Amino acid sequence: MAGRTSPSTGGANRRTVLAGTAAALAAALSGCDPAAPASRQSSDDAAAPAVTGHKPRGKDVIDVVADCGAKGDGRTDDSRAFARAYSYAADRVWDHVGRTVIDVPAGTYLIRKPNALLNAPKGELKANGLRFRGAGKRMTQLRFAPPEPENAYLCRNEDSWANVMFEQLGFVSATPGASFFYSYSTGQAQDYRFTECEWTGEWTYGLALDGSNTNSEMRWDACRVGGAYRKAFLYSGLSEKSVSHGQQDQFLNYWFNDMKVEYAWGNFLEFPYGGSITCRGGSYIVTGRRPEDSGDYGRTSTFFRFPRGPHHDSVQRFHAEDIRFEVRDPDTVVIDCAWDSGTVHFNDCDDTANAFKTFAGGSSPHRYRVGPQGPLVRYDSCQLSGQHTYEQDGGGGPRARYDMCRLRNHSPRDFIKGAGDRVKFVDCLGS
Repeated sequence: MAGRTSPSTGGANRRTVLAGTAAALAAALSGCDPAAPASRQSSDDAAAPAVTGHKPRGKDVIDVVADCGAKGDGRTDDSRAFARAYSYAADRVWDHVGRTVIDVPAGTYLIRKPNALLNAPKGELKANGLRFRGAGKRMTQLRFAPPEPENAYLCRNEDSWANVMFEQLGFVSATPGASFFYSYSTGQAQDYRFTECEWTGEWTYGLALDGSNTNSEMRWDACRVGGAYRKAFLYSGLSEKSVSHGQQDQFLNYWFNDMKVEYAWGNFLEFPYGGSITCRGGSYIVTGRRPEDSGDYGRTSTFFRFPRGPHHDSVQRFHAEDIRFEVRDPDTVVIDCAWDSGTVHFNDCDDTANAFKTFAGGSSPHRYRVGPQGPLVRYDSCQLSGQHTYEQDGGGGPRARYDMCRLRNHSPRDFIKGAGDRVKFVDCLGS
């Protein structure tokens, strides 16, 4: 396929944490008996599976402090306590359904060992349902401080868990360049939900998605994305273990609702293999600048970066609605899209907070590279600063429409840089 391809760097090694067994933990829990062996059935929601075996014994809700020995004082290494909690939950899976909620009380928990929070390598477990529950943002803090940042992830899910929930937790990268979550899937790993969570510190990846199928159905509600990202908060298509890079086209259905995206530098979303992405509500701000040039990104920090990678024809759909963006300097980019098909739609969004500054008129916070099949681009009832850039790739040229938009720095005639022959303005106001 013609066109630039996306960098696919920064994969993960296969180190795992040797956690205590659930049987040992259950014995340590007052009144809890060792758990029954976990079922290895595959996940299938088409019909309720026949119930086999016996319900595992032990607590349905465990506390990493009271039951697993975590200190939560910010100084003691609590890696072993979290590994024990996860191992206990994994061994209580029954008929491929998780049966354990892991509670993390208020406190600051130092975690030095990679994969201590969730350690599911090589697809050895097929399970649906795992829940981590904190006391609230800034109240429950998990400080991830591995000895070396390269390929170090706090969570690893390789084709094992679906339906994973994180609630009211804060995640801090205390070793600059560490990563939060590695998720590899050929059909199992999917359905993640984050509610009122926060990320701070300097990360390489927030979530890095790999594989050739699913890794989809993920939702973030009322979360704060702070810190900084050498690559991206959500990077879809790592290409480290995929059987076929050309089949990395099933990254579907990601929802971000009422977010506070306020990070220092880096990219928020990077999707070189397409995807279906919806962002509704909230405030999106890049507060600083990259400390040095990046070989992949230069000095820019981009909220929505959609380069063109080699893949089969897949869903390529992006929608942003009711979002306020701050473009504080020319190196802040709202969208840089080179998809070769699909649609991009902004509705009732505003990026004009700094339109009065001298750099604004010459900036290009929205950038597109458009081929014969698109993407089709539309802006409805938006307030827009700077100019929008369209680069034509092959025949056809861009197809874009602006309806009832306010252009703060230019008239419609001067608003488009590059190939603007097929850009249409309907009832727009310019400067």
